[in-house]
Amino acid sequence: MLLLALDTATPAVTTALHDGTSVVAESHQVDARRHGELLLPAVDRVLAEAGRKLAEVTDIVVGVGPGPYTGLRVGLVTADTFGTAIGARVHGLCTLDGIAYASGLTEPFVVATDARRKEVYWARYADARTRVTEPSVDRPADIAAEVAGLPAAGAGAELYPGVFPDARPPAHQSAAALASLAVARLAAGEELLAPRPMYLRRPDAQVPAGYKAVTPR
Repeated sequence: MLLLALDTATPAVTTALHDGTSVVAESHQVDARRHGELLLPAVDRVLAEAGRKLAEVTDIVVGVGPGPYTGLRVGLVTADTFGTAIGARVHGLCTLDGIAYASGLTEPFVVATDARRKEVYWARYADARTRVTEPSVDRPADIAAEVAGLPAAGAGAELYPGVFPDARPPAHQSAAALASLAVARLAAGEELLAPRPMYLRRPDAQVPAGYKAVTPR
């Protein structure tokens, strides 16, 4: 197995290569506005660092979110294009699960990422491998009672310390953790998600109210 992992659902543009035993190369940059610009060079870097070619990749795992529309689609479209071009299997994983896995926590906790609009994408976990709620998007104040007393990983926790006073690393997604989690789940015979976006809400760009379509007579 040679697995390429990538995720653009958060401000982190992150990629990694896993040979079935360990992560052999990784790249990580945080820039919320340059996902499309940074992702392909990052893939080139991890392949070059590992001395491998894209054609050798057998599996691709991509973070499916939740995340903002534009950034999330960069990773998904790239994964789908690579999979079609080289015949690799393409799998999806929840982005929050990758952050949870990277935390290494063995106690109940929360992962919260920045959803903008003064909201967070979040889910609760029993430990780093086990999510116990479906991902949701909410205002931090509205979930304060549900997350009270729990450690929290992710950039969303750092943004709202009043609701998440016990913030833990990591703040951002790590494709190395995503790759390791995917390999572990595949080895255990678990079925991964389809590589389809998990938006949880409508995109910011919408047709203006009162818009009238103009059609020829």
